[in-house]
Amino acid sequence: MDVHKSSLLAVFDSKQRLEVPLFQRQYVWNEEQQWLPLWEDIERKFTEALDGHKDTPNHFLGAMVLDQQQTPTGHVVVRQVIDGQQRLTTLQIFLSAYRDFCRERDCTAIADECDKFLFNTGMMSDPKVDKFKVWPTQLDRPQFVDVLTSGSRNEVIKRHPLKKKPYARKYDPRPRMVEAYLFFLTQLKEFFIGEDGEVPLAAHFPLATRVDECFQTLRNGLMVVVIDLQKDDDPQVIFETLNARGVPLLPADLLRNYIFLRAGREKDADVEALYEKYWSGFDNEFWREEVKQGRLLRPRSDLFMQHFLASRQTRDIPIKHLYVEYRHWIETTHPFPTVTDELSALARQGKHFKRIVSPEADDAVFELCTFLETFDIRTSYPLLLATLEAGVLDEQLKEISTVLESYLFRRAICDLTTKNYNKIFLKLTMKLRRVGFDAESLRKLLLEQTGDSGAWPNDATFREAWLQKPMYSILNSPKLVHLFKRLNRTFMSTKSEVISFAEQPSVEHIMPQEWVANWHLPDGSKGLTVEELFHVPDSAPQSVATRKRNAAIQTLGNLTILSVGLNSAQSNYGWKQKRPAMMKHSLLPINQTLVDLDVWDEEAISKRGTELFKRALKIWPRPDVVV
Repeated sequence: MDVHKSSLLAVFDSKQRLEVPLFQRQYVWNEEQQWLPLWEDIERKFTEALDGHKDTPNHFLGAMVLDQQQTPTGHVVVRQVIDGQQRLTTLQIFLSAYRDFCRERDCTAIADECDKFLFNTGMMSDPKVDKFKVWPTQLDRPQFVDVLTSGSRNEVIKRHPLKKKPYARKYDPRPRMVEAYLFFLTQLKEFFIGEDGEVPLAAHFPLATRVDECFQTLRNGLMVVVIDLQKDDDPQVIFETLNARGVPLLPADLLRNYIFLRAGREKDADVEALYEKYWSGFDNEFWREEVKQGRLLRPRSDLFMQHFLASRQTRDIPIKHLYVEYRHWIETTHPFPTVTDELSALARQGKHFKRIVSPEADDAVFELCTFLETFDIRTSYPLLLATLEAGVLDEQLKEISTVLESYLFRRAICDLTTKNYNKIFLKLTMKLRRVGFDAESLRKLLLEQTGDSGAWPNDATFREAWLQKPMYSILNSPKLVHLFKRLNRTFMSTKSEVISFAEQPSVEHIMPQEWVANWHLPDGSKGLTVEELFHVPDSAPQSVATRKRNAAIQTLGNLTILSVGLNSAQSNYGWKQKRPAMMKHSLLPINQTLVDLDVWDEEAISKRGTELFKRALKIWPRPDVVV
């Protein structure tokens, strides 16, 4: 066999047809597991290109195995795809989306260039088939042809409109390749044009310049490994070998080997002593334990190395290629005078990372790190690593924690997107390295953020969301418990004993979600069930009052936490019965204000929500102007 690396587009450059055998499975890739990770890889290379980072390592998208087939004279050369057909097909779909996006935006030169990597030209014996660079299995061909030949999003949708079965609530999904095409078109539009008023990356350059720069990245920065089989190679044996499941080496294993091989070459280096002093801690189970980040489970050592590299380079690091990224960084930038300095930095930052992900209760960063874990915001870790590396004192760390938590918490309450947090925190890291890691500088930089993806909500916006949004739907139970634990502390005096929970408190609707049976409306009438609402006009007073109550019960004013949860019967009691049941199950100070209330209705919910908001302003403050 002949193994070689090739740029992505070079695979499609020759006049040939890469044919998927009929016995191979149909196209099965989907958004969550394949399209989105692939797009994230491509987007990262596009971002590096537009940011001017030309020295980053090439990114490998995977491997494909091709077997040369005997081809009659005059026919386009055929190579059978033994492995990698899903990837090849998806890359053709992506190129089609890129072409159609460019054509729609009058970047016709790039669109025409894309066609050269989708279709063969010149003389062909069977043009209907031979013109395609990739030819999928029989059942997939109609949708594949539609995606490649329609030439626009509108035409693809016209050929594949949404359909719904009789009495079905949801539309049937379109063919999988069509869904992939529409997914990539949406991502390209968001990247190059922006969304919700956001300014796209490098917007000061014309769109044609940006799409051309990114197309060159497709040519040069994205690579694949091509394995060409020879006459005597057995395709099935090679396929089984490539897909065999062994126990893979962790990036930490590869990095350890790489670092200590280099250490052994340094004069007078005692490799065993270096290992014992700096690296041995990374070989315990804490670092090998798999934890969730985003969609995937990864060893904690992988996450540390990803955030360490991102913190040092202030750019996004793909977790799938840590070893390549680390080695490229060391060999091109020489960030450490010696391997000993390198190991010392890794050991020191490893301790910082452990402090972040597993903080002690008396640590200055405990409150912030507990919040970040609960709200699943780990993209801030590079910033925290840089802050701890800067040697910031505890008092300043607490102030920084308050600022950062306020920014993130307010955005969570306002249900604002988290998708650009990685970019925001990397830019903050870069800027704070220049001006200093202190609360005032961080506060100023966060106040400069704009748009849905970055703005720090002011008090008015925060208040509106706090009082009106259905927070029970927006925040999950752990996040709500964290919120009410923090509020509960504001009801305690300095002399109060610290409350510790034997188990996680439960979130309780004070007025239950199933309220119709035991809770009359303010005018004394009975509320309407969901089925009854369907048959009553929206403008009817009973309908209006029921909908208003249904909205109010999901807001923060109607939620609390209990040390021990009520059973379903107690939870749905009327107020006179439920109030003593709640007090019996919880002595938390936050609930003691409910003891003397004889009525619990929309007015009481609004009043309590306002009272809690006043306390929230003190926990999660924001200055009114840039200081």
